[in-house]
Amino acid sequence: MTRLLIPKELDQYAERYTSPESKPLAGLNRETHMKVPMSQMLSGHIQGALLQMISHMLRPAQVLEIGTYTGYSAICLAQGLQKGGHLHTIDINEELEDLCFRYFCEAGLEHSITQHIGKAAEVIPTLSVAFDLVFIDADKQNYGLYYDLVIDKVPLGGIIIADNVLFEGEVVLPEEQRSKNGRAMHAFNEKIMNDPRVEQVLLPLRDGLLIMRKIAS
Repeated sequence: MTRLLIPKELDQYAERYTSPESKPLAGLNRETHMKVPMSQMLSGHIQGALLQMISHMLRPAQVLEIGTYTGYSAICLAQGLQKGGHLHTIDINEELEDLCFRYFCEAGLEHSITQHIGKAAEVIPTLSVAFDLVFIDADKQNYGLYYDLVIDKVPLGGIIIADNVLFEGEVVLPEEQRSKNGRAMHAFNEKIMNDPRVEQVLLPLRDGLLIMRKIAS
């Protein structure tokens, strides 16, 4: 995500009235923007706070994150884990594994998070776990595939969240003006809207979050 979809002043106002980042999250935010390419991929303060709030409300035993990047959202999602709960996070970029683990340790979550390095489509089928909460934030053209791979691993009442579903506003452009990712996000939104197994709400927060609750098998 590279472009704010709301006025900058409103975004800054929302940050001001959102609980501040923890020390590990603030440090990771700063280091990511200083040292890591494509730092706009970081979930960031407001979105991270929402993910953390949802996790606290659900108190999940098992969480799956598809797309780790530098680990900011993983730390947020792990905050609400039940005692003994666990988060699995998948990313294809092994170069960021050590950075992620360093901040997982700083947050006291090194025993609560397992990092998987590889293609998500190959890793997900190997996880024989029921996930109370799933966060999809990886390559946009495979969102539909990831959803299909996880939906049967989510129990009734479980939550799936997909990031970037507005894709910089491209989803409302005419088809010929959308990029491949913009078209993929629109197709994913249509797919979810027509799936009777879930109910959903699309929040125009940051680059768009689609929150789904499984209501039928």
